[in-house]
Amino acid sequence: MEIHISIDAKQLGIRAAEHAAGILQEAINRQGSARLLLSTGSSQFEFFQSFVKQPIEWDKVVMFHLDEYAGIADSHPASFQLYLKERFIRHITTLGGYHLIDASGDIQETIVRLNAAVTEAPIDLALIGIGENAHIAFNDPPANFTTEEPYIVVDLDHACKLQQVGEGWFNNVDNVPLQAVTMSVRQIMKSKAIISCVPHAVKADAIKRTLESDINPLVPASMLKTHPNWKLFLDRDSAAHVVKKNE
Repeated sequence: MEIHISIDAKQLGIRAAEHAAGILQEAINRQGSARLLLSTGSSQFEFFQSFVKQPIEWDKVVMFHLDEYAGIADSHPASFQLYLKERFIRHITTLGGYHLIDASGDIQETIVRLNAAVTEAPIDLALIGIGENAHIAFNDPPANFTTEEPYIVVDLDHACKLQQVGEGWFNNVDNVPLQAVTMSVRQIMKSKAIISCVPHAVKADAIKRTLESDINPLVPASMLKTHPNWKLFLDRDSAAHVVKKNE
C-alpha cells in the first residue's frame, strides 16, 4: 500500500491520472493492450479532467464499468453510464472498446454478458473510489467478501443513498434506487493494480476506518489493504485523520 497526499482535489487528480497513465502504457508496452476498470461519482471529477488528457495509446485500451443503479436508463442524470460517456468516452475518440452496465432492462442478461467479457483476461488497472460508508463500488457494508461472481446485484443501504443525495444525483432518498449492479469485491481484488482517488473532508472518517480497522465486511474498503499493488490518493481534507502522511 502507498498513500499519496496532495494539497487539494485538483492536484490529487493530476497526480493520480499521471500514475494511472504510466500503469496503462506499461501494460500496453508489455502485452500490446490494457484493460481498465473505472469508477464514478463526484469525487472522481478532477481525476477524469486530467486522465482524458494523458498521452496513452487509447486505441489499445478496453474500459469496463464498475457499477450502475438498477432500473435507470442512460438518459437519467444520475446514470453512471451517462457519467462515463460525458466525462470519459466522448473525450477518447480512439478508445479500443468499452463495456457499460445497462441495468435498465434484463439485468441478469446484462450480468451474463459482463461476466463473460471481464473474465476473458485480468484487469490491468482498476480505479476504485471509497464511499462515505467505506463501500467500494456498490458493495455496501456488510459487503460480500466470498462470492466469486464477477458482477452481482446488491441492495443499497441508507448511508449510501444519503451520499447519492448529498452529491446531488437525486433530490431525496426516496428517489434513489433500491438496488444496483456492481462488480464484486473478489473480482475487484483480481485487478493487477488498484488506484483509489478519495478527496474531500466528507471522506475523512471512511479513510480513517479503512486504514485502522481489521479486514472487515463492515468496512468494505479495508479489503483493499490486502492487495499487493494498491495506491491511495488523498487530499489534505480526506487525510485529516491519517497520522503518518506520505506527501
